Amino acid sequence: MSASDAAVKEVRSLVPARMDRLPWSRFHWLIVVGLGFSWILDGLEVQIVAANGYAATLGMGPAEVGLAGTCYLLGQVFGALFFGRLTDRLGRKKLFLVSLAVYLVGSAVAGLAFAPWFFYIWRFVAGAGIGGEYAAINSAIDEIIPARYRGRVDIAINGTYWGGAALGAVANVFFLNTDILPEDIGWRLSFFLGPLLGLLLIYMRRHIPESPRWQMTHGREEAAERNVDEIEERIRKEGKTTHPSTRARPSRSRSTAACRSS
Repeated sequence: MSASDAAVKEVRSLVPARMDRLPWSRFHWLIVVGLGFSWILDGLEVQIVAANGYAATLGMGPAEVGLAGTCYLLGQVFGALFFGRLTDRLGRKKLFLVSLAVYLVGSAVAGLAFAPWFFYIWRFVAGAGIGGEYAAINSAIDEIIPARYRGRVDIAINGTYWGGAALGAVANVFFLNTDILPEDIGWRLSFFLGPLLGLLLIYMRRHIPESPRWQMTHGREEAAERNVDEIEERIRKEGKTTHPSTRARPSRSRSTAACRSS
């Protein structure tokens, strides 16, 4: 048997069917808010940076401001590729905590910038965190939200980007108003708004379990079953009825042990 054949095995599991048959509950709202609000952070970031409140303090002209935006976008591409690969190997939960932490650090440190080059570096880091969010969050949402709700939830969550942009515009009215705050202070404080919201999201994400589908496809069937048991118990405590499927549906799963041995 070849290494590639040994790495793939057929697994009969009730996990996908049980996840898809769950009724909508507070657990799913936790997923939507705890994971989906990343797009609000992205919209907030873009709007705050677009106001160019930092340009005068750091001595940046139009070309330098454009380069700062490019660094953020390049960071997003890098983060999506790098963290996207890691989330498939290490799990959704680890990466949606790590990627958010990377964003928090990048945005907060950028608010302390004293020179353009320093600002570029940390805008790249913040972008990498947001790019990693895209990869880890979309995967987790699609794997945890029941199929009958998934399309509407994806549309709603991705649409919150514009809510973040609106929040950023309102924040700029306050932070960039020199009658309220000094010019070199206001923009710096605005860069801490996203990280403050992010800290709340980290707290919420600690209560979000690993994706049972990810566990199942990585040879951790028992952990996946226990995970679904716990999710169903949480939902039953809300007074709702769960309806586990009575028929196992075969799905292909990669054996991580076999992959390592190859």
